[in-house]
Amino acid sequence: MNPIWVARSQGLFNLVGGGWPLLHLRSFEWVFGPKSEKWLQQTTAGLLATAGSGMLLGPPTAAGLRQARRTGVGTALTLLTIDLVYVPRRRIRLTYLLDAAMQAGWLTAWLRCGRLAGPTGP
Repeated sequence: MNPIWVARSQGLFNLVGGGWPLLHLRSFEWVFGPKSEKWLQQTTAGLLATAGSGMLLGPPTAAGLRQARRTGVGTALTLLTIDLVYVPRRRIRLTYLLDAAMQAGWLTAWLRCGRLAGPTGP
């Protein structure tokens, strides 16, 4: 699998996913449930959009792709964990299992990329 494609695709997914509640919180809450802490939702959304932007705009060099991989894997593991912990506890809606499936897909895509070649220095 092409790591540039994975980085750009996941970056776009995260940018759109983070941008959605920032641009139209009402429709986001209709799908994923109401949020009691709007500021926390907006903070999370902003961080997700920022991570996505970094993955989209990062250089297609070995170092850039390693950074995109770290960001992508870290983001996917975090969101997958939250989805799998809080859906069973009924703190978040079942629709978050759709997000869990996407996050598992991103992790699988990065695993299929294998080791990213190139220098390991700064």
